[in-house]
Amino acid sequence: MQTARGASLSSSGDTHHPRSTYVRLFFFVAVSVWLIDQATKALAVAKLDGRDPVTVIPNVFSLELTTNSGAAFGMAAGMTVVLSALAVVVCGFVIHASSRLRDKGWAVGLGLLLAGAMGNLTDRIFRDPSPFRGHVVDFLHLTHWPIFNVADIALTFAALIVFWRTWRGVGIDGTR
Repeated sequence: MQTARGASLSSSGDTHHPRSTYVRLFFFVAVSVWLIDQATKALAVAKLDGRDPVTVIPNVFSLELTTNSGAAFGMAAGMTVVLSALAVVVCGFVIHASSRLRDKGWAVGLGLLLAGAMGNLTDRIFRDPSPFRGHVVDFLHLTHWPIFNVADIALTFAALIVFWRTWRGVGIDGTR
């Protein structure tokens, strides 16, 4: 049976959304989170540069501006160009893979992955010292944890969602 929009309706009553629904969700998540990442980094640079850390929750959470030329936890600090190239490849792969999306979980997970990769890549391209060698802005600090940013949060949740969907046996195209 067909609905008014042309999507098929299975005998169990579930609506099968057209592929564009999942691609739109993917791009909505990616663009929204990327914008939040860039806005919070700009705000952090404007308000925290040259200041001591700002305690939000004593002994738990503070705002502390720093930059990172490496990967997570400051690893690979001398490999900024390689990390930039890797991020470009990841972004291209994720955008290409998005055309096969037929699952909301995968759409959100890959959207977060793209947002996180693009968020930190944007810093590497446009921040000092030079294009593809720029340092990533980090400003969120949980006690006993390295300083991070919104893009890092997106990457963490992307990994969790991709693991969850894979563990559940759900493919990017929604098949089991």
